[in-house]
Amino acid sequence: MELISVKLPPALRAKIAAEAQRRNVSQSTIVRESLERALTGPASRGEASCADLAGSLVGAFRSGRRDLSTNKKLLADAIVSNARRGRKRHR
Repeated sequence: MELISVKLPPALRAKIAAEAQRRNVSQSTIVRESLERALTGPASRGEASCADLAGSLVGAFRSGRRDLSTNKKLLADAIVSNARRGRKRHR
C-alpha cells in the first residue's frame, strides 16, 4: 500500500479514533473503508437513490395516523371512515 498524508479537523479525527476502537481495527482501516464507500457508491457514479433525491423531505411530512400499522382498532376505524367517504379499499 502507498502512504498518503491528510490533515483532519480534531473532531473528525476523534470520530475516526472512536470508531476504530469500537470495531477494534486500525484508524487506517476506517479511513480506507470510508473512502471506498464514498468513491464507489451510487452518488459517485451519478446514480442517486430515492432517499438521495428526496433529500430533506424524508420524514418532513406527517400524513394521517402514525400508528395504523400497529393499532388494529385504529386501522379498522380508518377503513370504515374511508368506506363512508366512498374511497375504495386497497389490499
